[in-house]
Amino acid sequence: MNFDLAFERLIGHEGGYVNDPRDPGGETNWGITVAVARAEGYAGPMRDLPIVTAKDIYRKRYWNPVHADELPDSVRFDVFDAAVNHGPSQAAKWLQRAVGTQPDGVIGAATIGAARGASPLVAAAFNGYRLQFYTDLPTWPTFGKGWARRVAANLRAA
Repeated sequence: MNFDLAFERLIGHEGGYVNDPRDPGGETNWGITVAVARAEGYAGPMRDLPIVTAKDIYRKRYWNPVHADELPDSVRFDVFDAAVNHGPSQAAKWLQRAVGTQPDGVIGAATIGAARGASPLVAAAFNGYRLQFYTDLPTWPTFGKGWARRVAANLRAA
């Protein structure tokens, strides 16, 4: 799966404009928070954030930092999706735990090599770490059902 396909699949999870007061991320559009949009130079109303701007942000802030192009197909989308939801460092740590490398939060040659040599079932371990993390969040009662459905959809598409 290349970035363009991953982005299209991701947008299926993220959708369009949302401003839920219960969400600590605040106002979002295409899954991009207002804080990230501003940090990336977007100054307009979040409701008007162009999807092409969101796509550029996703590549720069989430796809590239986890070296998704270098990861095996079995975990590529899962790691990218987790980087979007939890940050690249947290996604890297789950991958590193799943493949048995030092969980330092930075995907480098050792992690990429271990991921390439791992069983395709490494995605199950990765998603197990992710689901456990979700259940420990204080917002689990509010958003947990949606998060669990997101991971389930990823596992079904694998």
